[in-house]
Amino acid sequence: MNVWIIEDEDTAARRLEKLIREIDPQIQVGARMDSILGTLEYLEKNKLPDLILLDIHLADGASFEIFNHANIEKPIIFTTAYDQYAIQAFKVNALDYLLKPIKKAELEKALEKYRNWNKKPSISYEEIARLMQPEKTSRRFLIRIGQRIQLVDIKDAAYFYTDQKITFVVNWDGKRYPLDHSLEALEEMLDCQEFFRINRQFIVHINAINEMYAYSKSRVKLDLKPVCDIHTVVSTERSPHFKRWLEGGIE
Repeated sequence: MNVWIIEDEDTAARRLEKLIREIDPQIQVGARMDSILGTLEYLEKNKLPDLILLDIHLADGASFEIFNHANIEKPIIFTTAYDQYAIQAFKVNALDYLLKPIKKAELEKALEKYRNWNKKPSISYEEIARLMQPEKTSRRFLIRIGQRIQLVDIKDAAYFYTDQKITFVVNWDGKRYPLDHSLEALEEMLDCQEFFRINRQFIVHINAINEMYAYSKSRVKLDLKPVCDIHTVVSTERSPHFKRWLEGGIE
């Protein structure tokens, strides 16, 4: 059996590969990718494997975007830190859906499910992508400030950031509100064409970028609007994806 691992966290990818070897040394991990773009480029030159382990969120966006650019008729085991897509995944017959941190016994069951799966997949991954995409047009945040409760719509968000382990949203008027969501959860909710996670601390809307400056190690420094007092630099690993995102790529 030939398996691909598509996972943007190196530690998680190495752990998956280790678990696979422990479960069945005969399984070959033929490739590891960490992004939508890297996967699509690899697909252009290589045949699909027997099975794909696919993280839902990759370095350059939601992995569902892959299905908009490539025809993948192979079983997929979805891997993610979030459980909100599980029901939709099973409705469209995804082979399995594993929550991180992935346990050896659960992965072993998923691989056994593949071995018992001996027919051509009746899986529409385009339909999975459609069902799993968050509803963006009416998404709002319910925020409590003391005794006051306020709604903030995603369309009013200029950028999100963390400070002292608290996540904040800043709207276009420069007002800041605390959120109960992590940046990882926000990445799953936001439109990857409009928002980009530039580093561990910030997710920015494309229209919130006021100025950009060359920085060390091929990185980019951003001046945001509304003005942000925190140093905002695109991380080294995200810089190539950021530049393609600016150009209107698939990130």
